[in-house]
Amino acid sequence: MTIAKDLPVNIPILDIERFDHDRAAFVEELGKGYEEWGFAGIANHGIDPALIERARQAFEDFFALPEAVKQQYHVPGGGGARGYTGFGVEKAKDAVHVDLKEFWHVGRELPPNHPARAVMPDNLWPEEVADFHDATLALYQALDALGMRVLRAMALYLGQPEDFFETACDHGNSILRGIHYPPVADPDTPSVRAAAHEDINLITLLVGSHQPGLEILSKKGEWVPVTTIEGVIVCNIGDMMQRLTNHVLPSTTHRVTNPAGEDRGQSRYSMPFFLHPNPAFEIRTLESCIRPDRPNRYPEPITADGYLKERLREIGLM
Repeated sequence: MTIAKDLPVNIPILDIERFDHDRAAFVEELGKGYEEWGFAGIANHGIDPALIERARQAFEDFFALPEAVKQQYHVPGGGGARGYTGFGVEKAKDAVHVDLKEFWHVGRELPPNHPARAVMPDNLWPEEVADFHDATLALYQALDALGMRVLRAMALYLGQPEDFFETACDHGNSILRGIHYPPVADPDTPSVRAAAHEDINLITLLVGSHQPGLEILSKKGEWVPVTTIEGVIVCNIGDMMQRLTNHVLPSTTHRVTNPAGEDRGQSRYSMPFFLHPNPAFEIRTLESCIRPDRPNRYPEPITADGYLKERLREIGLM
């Protein structure tokens, strides 16, 4: 397994092009890496760096707008599903204090009369940022396609047909989140940029900041830093995948810490893509992940939409 020399933690960095010509070895390395860390880096993913930069700039331009303008794109009662969610609203599950961030959600564009529109609202597009629609939607589509490539390899590792997740996620309620962590004005604040949490969805593709702050909790109970490197997208397991696989693939706890010293005066930006299954998809433990020494933790299935709403209530968005 290739180990990242540039990262403070030895999460696996995998060349996804090997899935096309060294499939069995790639699938095994990917699966074992996720079993150990819940995180992996995806190299040679094919997403144009210029597109990533365009989307990052579009988000930065939006977050630089006056607060009153940004709030025009907040949807009251919408659970933050689309548009803008202001600073200090979201908190981690079971956390006491809110996170120090604001964010914007771009969701899937559905055709008219699609049945999923009943639970998946339309996107909002800020008129004040000219390239926002084109740049962020293009990045959404690129990350959605990359996520499906990763899921095809995961399906094989889990003993499922290669297209298992394709039929489960072809109209999934996936989200591209642009996050702004503003400068930390109070060094003694009890809040952090993102308190310890696990993601809700199947997998997360992180087009991350090049600034420090992201940390994951190892199996040894140690917080270890992960810093994105050029050309690598970090991909981690979410709670839906953990539940589906009976914890064969674990959802690893992670956080974003507050910077120290002069760095407190700097903003941090990040663009995670949360890949979700179709709203009606039934999260039922895979038979291939149940053994005498690994009994089924979740005998009662739940739909992806039901699970999402349950978790949104827990983190203060619904």
